[in-house]
Amino acid sequence: VQLVESGGGLVQAGGSLRLSCAASGTILSINTMGWYRQAPGKQRELVATITSLGRTNYADSVKGRFTISRDNAKNTVYLQMNSLKAEDIAVYYCNADSVRIGLRTYEYDVWGQGTQVTVSS
Repeated sequence: VQLVESGGGLVQAGGSLRLSCAASGTILSINTMGWYRQAPGKQRELVATITSLGRTNYADSVKGRFTISRDNAKNTVYLQMNSLKAEDIAVYYCNADSVRIGLRTYEYDVWGQGTQVTVSS
């Protein structure tokens, strides 16, 4: 299973970006998918997660500005980021906590390669 992120880039403060993460490979289902980020010199932190049933969870720092969603048919998760701030500058990583690839076979803790988000003031 591979996760491939896209949609990062450079945006002015107050602007918006939409990140996408598509899972590929032999996939029967994916449990929780999420977005994490890592700023320079800092540890990776949770941004938002969404379960297969659509239940969401957000970091306090992004509540009201970011929206996570997913398309289970496409095995894709999205992150709509609005009102971006300098504090949002980071590499954003997509994660799938468990991916069912067979009747009783799973892959766990799958990560994408990351996409850079830069916000200019």
